[in-house]
Amino acid sequence: MFMFRRGMGHALPFVVMIVPFAVLFGVVSREAGLAMGEAIVFSMVVVAGTAQFTALQLMMDNAPLAIVIASALAVNLRLVMYSASINPHFGHAPRWMRAVVAYLLVDQTYAQSIVEFDRTPNLTLFQKFAYFMGNGAVVYPLWLIGTAVGVQMGQVITTDGGLDFALPIAFLAMVGPMLRTPAHLAAAFTAATLSLICFDVPYDLGLIIGGLGGMSAGAWVEKSFHRIKTYDG
Repeated sequence: MFMFRRGMGHALPFVVMIVPFAVLFGVVSREAGLAMGEAIVFSMVVVAGTAQFTALQLMMDNAPLAIVIASALAVNLRLVMYSASINPHFGHAPRWMRAVVAYLLVDQTYAQSIVEFDRTPNLTLFQKFAYFMGNGAVVYPLWLIGTAVGVQMGQVITTDGGLDFALPIAFLAMVGPMLRTPAHLAAAFTAATLSLICFDVPYDLGLIIGGLGGMSAGAWVEKSFHRIKTYDG
């Protein structure tokens, strides 16, 4: 129970970013013509804010379905990396536990959990799960509630009101503490640079280019440092 409360406590600072982020998605959903139930089900099924924004925006721009799917999948490729990173902690867990972790594995729950697990390596499996669920108990309900509030208030709130600041601030807050190695820095810098350079590429494909470039740069730096260490050894 202590680890569950600890997880909740560590997730609380993200409330100031999750709520505006979720409300913004609700507002955009309303502008796109989605009903309350459709927007909430969208959030419940996908549980990936950036992919939801990407898919919804492309749908509003009448992008081809293949581009919508490819873009959403590309944005969510980071979840594959999250899964690989957190697998040493939950890979041997029961299937039901892995299913729950997979469902709730989003940016906030991953960022908080992986830092906590690295800081306290002697935690048991169930202590790690309790901490992870504490994070999820804050993040997940707020995402759904914020979506509902955004849809409800969509008539009086528009995306021109400055709510879109929540998305970049949320990611800066999560990514900043995780930039601990040259590979992390190379990936972040390359992805940001390419995304800015390719800002005008149609259908927001610049985001895909930036993501793929960032992953490639990070992998190359990681391999280079590994070869250097191997050679020195």
